[in-house]
Amino acid sequence: MKESIPPTIRPERVEPISVAYLSSELNLQHVSGKLEGSITGISMNTSDLRPGDLFVAMPGLKTHGAKFAGKALALGAVAIVTDSAGLPELSDFSAPVLLLESPREHLGTLAAFVYGNTPDVMPKLFGTTGTNGKTSTTYILEAMLRQLGEVTGLTSTAERHIAGKVIVSRLTTPESTEMQSLIACMREQKVSSIAVEVSAQALTQLRVDGLIFDVAGFTNLSHDHLDDYADMDEYLKAKAQLFQPERAHRGVVCVDSSYSESFLALCSIPTVTVSTDAQKAPDFLVTVTDELPGLTRFVVTLPDQSVIRSQIPIIGAHMASNAGLAIAMLIQAGFSPERIQAAIEAGVDCYLPGRTELVSKPGAPAVYVDFGHSPDAFLNTLAAVRKVTVGKVIMVFGADGDRDASKRPAMSRVAAEGSDVLVITDHHPRFEDAASIRAELLKAALASKPSGEIYEVSPPEAAIVKAVSLAKPGDAILWAGPGHQDYRDIRGVRTPYSARALAREALKDAGW
Repeated sequence: MKESIPPTIRPERVEPISVAYLSSELNLQHVSGKLEGSITGISMNTSDLRPGDLFVAMPGLKTHGAKFAGKALALGAVAIVTDSAGLPELSDFSAPVLLLESPREHLGTLAAFVYGNTPDVMPKLFGTTGTNGKTSTTYILEAMLRQLGEVTGLTSTAERHIAGKVIVSRLTTPESTEMQSLIACMREQKVSSIAVEVSAQALTQLRVDGLIFDVAGFTNLSHDHLDDYADMDEYLKAKAQLFQPERAHRGVVCVDSSYSESFLALCSIPTVTVSTDAQKAPDFLVTVTDELPGLTRFVVTLPDQSVIRSQIPIIGAHMASNAGLAIAMLIQAGFSPERIQAAIEAGVDCYLPGRTELVSKPGAPAVYVDFGHSPDAFLNTLAAVRKVTVGKVIMVFGADGDRDASKRPAMSRVAAEGSDVLVITDHHPRFEDAASIRAELLKAALASKPSGEIYEVSPPEAAIVKAVSLAKPGDAILWAGPGHQDYRDIRGVRTPYSARALAREALKDAGW
């Protein structure tokens, strides 16, 4: 099966702007061709290009986008923007060619201009970054905004939401052209507030350029993505870009992780803090008052010592922390505490796909499917499952191939120490040898817990069957890694696969 990538989301109608007006307003140098035609979209990739688009030809890893200009024009592009390196490829075209050096650095501004996303018409924008919890916080925040009466939009690892419509995601944070198109589509549907999950890669790859968030939120920082960043310091600085004046007006930082003080030191916007630890003297203190299967109750104490009480339909103190971060972000955006309390007093009505998602029926061993794929995520989720489990905790997990391998030993150590039974299996092997990845995980797990009940089972379809066969009523199975995803990446091919469906099937076959 070939990889199936969801299409770019475009608004139904865009107010056309002339090529001449674009060139004049953005100070683009006119190189050749008549300044004729009207622009109704923007693309940097011919696979996404539509008639009326401005084609931005940029240097890539292997070749220059200008080599595809002919194809772009054949597909209906009305003008081309490129840099000096791309000009030699464009000498034979009659279409207007505009010069812009370092086009990727200006792509967000170009796209915002094309789609009319000016500051005076923008919905309220909330951006959340961090290693773990940014997807959950984004969903919780959107749910709260919806309960406050806002027409909401969301873009995350899992989905895009537009005024209630749900669409599968392409990337955690879309490229800036798609992000601006998505926002224009949301504006068209009268969306008033948007919750955005912002990855470190999105910041360093300029995908959120052209946007200024009303409020930025930071969850935590822990070992992850060191295949993309040289070390934790570089990774930290990438996240901190969101907390600069050119990116956001105000910020909220959760200070529960060890890197929070270093992160705060890099923030250049007015910022408040949130924590579950009173010793840290946060501006917003989150206190968990009850943990039940499928439910976590909490209280947030505000700077004036007033409180907001609520609950979320997800297990874990870390999820209550995410909810507290969302509440602080809402208050920073100008929503009154009284209005927030009234909206969420009966609970936050949110569904988080693949985030500690309970997929089993009452009476059966509890099976949770989770997207966590870092040591810290394992630590928090195992603790949450343990808190609401009377019997054994069984864990199933694998590791990504062709990704940060340095975190694998820590993942195995946390998994082995935090579970009673561990089943090591495959995840996305990509172009790595799956057996070698499992062997690395198994070695680290046994080193951490030599006498532990640890199994190696491949493929994952067999691993969940093994885990279910070991479970009894009162036990819990945590299957970490696949979460909401509906495929496995095997040698570059997205193979259809659903952990949620496989877990339910295994339970049914076992008589549950």
